[in-house]
Amino acid sequence: MRKVKKVKIGKDVQLGDGKVYIQSMLSVPANNIEGNVAQALQLEKAGCQIIRFAIPSMKDIQLIPHIKERVKIPLVADIHFDFRLALAAIDAGIDKIRINPGNIGSEDRIKLVADKCKQNNIPIRIGVNSGSLEKHILAKYGQVTAEALTESAFYHVNLLEKYDFNDIVVSIKSSNVKMMIDAYRLFALKCNYPLHLGVTEAGTKHMGIIKSAVGIGSLLCDGIGETIRVSLTDDPVEEIYAAKDILKAIGKGSGPEIVSCPTCGRTQISLINLAKQVEKRAKSLDKNIKIAVMGCVVNGPGEAREADIGIAGGKGEGLIFKKGKIIKKVPENQLLDELFIEIENL
Repeated sequence: MRKVKKVKIGKDVQLGDGKVYIQSMLSVPANNIEGNVAQALQLEKAGCQIIRFAIPSMKDIQLIPHIKERVKIPLVADIHFDFRLALAAIDAGIDKIRINPGNIGSEDRIKLVADKCKQNNIPIRIGVNSGSLEKHILAKYGQVTAEALTESAFYHVNLLEKYDFNDIVVSIKSSNVKMMIDAYRLFALKCNYPLHLGVTEAGTKHMGIIKSAVGIGSLLCDGIGETIRVSLTDDPVEEIYAAKDILKAIGKGSGPEIVSCPTCGRTQISLINLAKQVEKRAKSLDKNIKIAVMGCVVNGPGEAREADIGIAGGKGEGLIFKKGKIIKKVPENQLLDELFIEIENL
């Protein structure tokens, strides 16, 4: 198991404590304060644990106190090029800074940011991606590779360590899933800083979730990764739901897990629609249970006997079972409501 340096973000998040924290990023234009606050509240309610947002100009620093007044989870300022924005964000109460030290100017500016973060116990996330490789590294490798991304990450780490700063989190993202996996694995072998995982520019909801599940899920199964973001060209709340599902799929999540069969010629119930309704209603549940939605009594209670509770369809009716034991038979149009009555009693 990878031993990770502990890095604290805000009051309640400590990376390296064995948990995997879910992040997302606000997508509302920075000049829309109320819109950003509203979206931050939506993300927090959905289960987001760390929120990042862009600070493109000095006037946008005002976002920080407005959001901080309304949400309880840590906030990360996304800074590019202008070191003064990082300094102002710290003064405004930000919990973490995301920069590439190499693109904020001369080393004296890097030192100013590192020193101020250290004085205020604010960590820095170094964000490396395939579109921001330094010219000297790109020239060395000739193209973007996992090795080049890893070298870039160490280049930025060394810039901060030079000034005795080591409250560092690292991300090494690529839209190429295999390259992203290889880069994180290479870095994790040589460094114990916490890692933020993500596939950058993953795409719209369908393909973005597939790419993220493969990339993030593979690394988490290796024991690599302390925070994750599922980047989607969609409502960022969808990123939270997807991240939670990825964590559930590898046994690290909380809340209900739903298993359902793909249907076959034995199915005589509207299973696809029923499974979607169960999934929708289960989103509001705060129980660590496994729910099975099965198409027939042949495989239902037996194949899904490990489920805490489940339903198996028949012709116009269905069975409700717990741990493989049938507890009642109900008409098809009552299955959904009866299932959730039983779930409430668990």
